[in-house]
Amino acid sequence: MTLSDFYQQDIQRLEQAGRRRALALPAGRDFSSNDYLGLAGSDVLRGAAIAALERGVPLGSGGSRLLRGHGSEHQALEEEAARFFGAPSALYVGSGFAANSLLFATLPQPDDLILYDALIHASAHEGMRLSRAPARSFEHNDVAAAAAAIATWRREGGRGTVWIAFETLYSMDGDTAPVAEFVALAEREGTMLLVDEAHAVGACGPQGRGLAAGLQGHDNAVLLATCGKALGCEGALILAPAPLRDFLINRGRSFIFSTAPSPLMAAVVRAALAATAVEDERRTRLRTLIDAAKTAFGPLGITPSGTHIQPIILGDDARTMTVAAALQARGFDVRGIRPPSVPPGTARLRVSITLNTDEAAIHALADTLKELL
Repeated sequence: MTLSDFYQQDIQRLEQAGRRRALALPAGRDFSSNDYLGLAGSDVLRGAAIAALERGVPLGSGGSRLLRGHGSEHQALEEEAARFFGAPSALYVGSGFAANSLLFATLPQPDDLILYDALIHASAHEGMRLSRAPARSFEHNDVAAAAAAIATWRREGGRGTVWIAFETLYSMDGDTAPVAEFVALAEREGTMLLVDEAHAVGACGPQGRGLAAGLQGHDNAVLLATCGKALGCEGALILAPAPLRDFLINRGRSFIFSTAPSPLMAAVVRAALAATAVEDERRTRLRTLIDAAKTAFGPLGITPSGTHIQPIILGDDARTMTVAAALQARGFDVRGIRPPSVPPGTARLRVSITLNTDEAAIHALADTLKELL
């Protein structure tokens, strides 16, 4: 068997299991993107990009941040982001995946413990694979289980720092974390918090500062705000106490040895932050569409998530993809999600509510789902 045969057979096994993936161009009404506020193709960001080009901002950085790749747009973005979020400092990196990998691989030390929600992002798992610290999971959104895990670890002799990691809004279930309870647990137990605001920033909280707004200034909190979802751009901002930012710059291998993000994109992210700070009307419209989805999907027996991410769990992988394909053929860009992205037996349609659609399209989608299901 040749090497090519090995890879081909693996793809065939995925095909037989109903889990083969393929790239597909966007088509139909947007019910799958993370462009929750409709900023990605907006005149606001388009104008910001044009203005940046006209004032001479380069497309490429030309090197890592520690060489010549650190530019005035990166610095301005980090200063403005720190002020916007009320954080001591900010660090801009190329993607949310890169940011989580950097955080988990670098900050926790060998004697520490990473305690993470069972449904946390794949990027966090990638960082934990690279970390020198051991990691344990706790049941999804279960603060009591997290507290019990801390007690068990300490009884076993654990003496380092515990890092509690969770998302504020989960990308596949659309549910939110009990943030205040986790904050209280961290204060009681003297732990650090690693808080992923990927799907909340821009869409939730005062001025779009997320569901953990106000936590950014705490000495024991590190937050991740991605720029490629509701902000409509690319990259991610790590919000942390200044000594931790310095530590990431000096010890984070993926930061040290990566080419800096595009200065042009940094300029556009600056505009996105400025827009989300003042455009409450976008979040108001998004909330109206979320309410419309609740009304439309309710008669189908679908439990509303209450957020802009609405899962419709079908269970079977093949059936999920068949229904998704049928919806796409009717003009609704809904994608099927299968393991390993979600637990086995929970394949689902992930309906994303964005400002790229409207109430009429949501009700039409519900009518089509009723027919197909």
